[in-house]
Amino acid sequence: MYLTDRSTPPGADTEQRRRRGLRPKVAPVVFVLGTVSLITDISSEMVTAVLPLYLVTTLGFSPLGFGALDGVYNGFSALVQLAGGHLADRVRNHKLMAGLGYGLSALCKPLLLLASSLGTLGTVLALERTGKGLRTAPRDAMISLSTPSESQGRAFGVHRAMDTTGAMLGPLAAFLILRTAVDGYDAVFGVSACVAALGVLVLVLFVPGKQRGARPAAAGTVRDGAGEPTGEADEPDGKRPVRVQLVQQGGPMDEAGAAGGKRPVDLREALALLRLPRLRALAGCAALLGLTTVSDAFVYLLLQRRAGIGEQWFTLLPLGTAVVFLLLAVPVGALADRVGRRTVFLTGHAGLLTAYALLLWAPDTPALPFLVLALHGTFYAATDGVLPATIADIVPEQLRATGLAIVGTSQALARFCCSLAFGAAWTVWGDGPALAGSAIGLMCCAVVAGIVLRPAGGTP
Repeated sequence: MYLTDRSTPPGADTEQRRRRGLRPKVAPVVFVLGTVSLITDISSEMVTAVLPLYLVTTLGFSPLGFGALDGVYNGFSALVQLAGGHLADRVRNHKLMAGLGYGLSALCKPLLLLASSLGTLGTVLALERTGKGLRTAPRDAMISLSTPSESQGRAFGVHRAMDTTGAMLGPLAAFLILRTAVDGYDAVFGVSACVAALGVLVLVLFVPGKQRGARPAAAGTVRDGAGEPTGEADEPDGKRPVRVQLVQQGGPMDEAGAAGGKRPVDLREALALLRLPRLRALAGCAALLGLTTVSDAFVYLLLQRRAGIGEQWFTLLPLGTAVVFLLLAVPVGALADRVGRRTVFLTGHAGLLTAYALLLWAPDTPALPFLVLALHGTFYAATDGVLPATIADIVPEQLRATGLAIVGTSQALARFCCSLAFGAAWTVWGDGPALAGSAIGLMCCAVVAGIVLRPAGGTP
């Protein structure tokens, strides 16, 4: 079991602060990064909202062809996410790597105006997702490194709420552009490029280049790798943190820890993270669940067919998911800090499974779209920020971006495979059997994840 140090510096009157009801504040960099993500997500979700109909109805792609491109769009970042995380740790400049990622994605947006075939679209989308892969781990590392351990869920919840505000405004902007512009799709892609450039500008001007260390957590609080309270006390005699001692027993990371994270991290130290049993468990479970998580685009296409939603309203479906995500991201993140992140993470997948069941078997009623989108948004609120917050309890600071990238890569690769498999199954057997297979697989994988991620103390 890998425990995180929760010792408090001498003189810090945390008990008195707790009695006064003072909560740790979210670092300013979290709000700035949230603003960057908000702007960037407006740009990205404008494209995401129109892409399914653009490919299927305008360009005439089959479900298999669409599944291939959707897999590229959602999973290609996995091929570079590890590189982005490791390079950010190696050069000790998370802002630089995040900026390169945001910049590459912004440059690719105008190229969508020129792409019309499967090959060219796949290339442009792959480059755009390369930018996402480069920026995700360094950005999340900046959030975690500026936040005390007991508030990781809250901080990621704040960021995801701001990010989701952009995800909510993007489809709405695409909807308005399609209704007013003559060349609707081209106008959406052009405006998206301009908005993405604004996000890069905000990052360059307002995100600090150096991160301050996170404030230490309250004394006596210890969590395991699943984010569950263990009920154990900190080392009372000034010994080094238990987790660091265990990590150092793995070998090559001891020198980096002794150097305080000041010297560059080499590849050997990054690979040593795979010796952490809890990190391997998280990466494996994230991949296992990702293999049965149907992509958003397919969920919206299924909902449109199931509920008979007109094409003119299709771009508003992501808006429903985003609204629920926005409302729940912060309270669910705070809840995960209190009751345990494993519990909240698995509950989110149970909500997604319920959404699949409604799409398969619920009667066609006016409430169906609202129920499915509410469950879809709840799934993201309970998983999207909770997973990196859990990783932050396991991975040393000097390797934080690499650790986030390892888990993110495993999840993204799995979802890439899921998109390909789901598109093929839809083409061969139809949408109903394809979704039923995913639902059964998700239920089995969630049970396995619940067992594997069970805290060492046996907390349910």
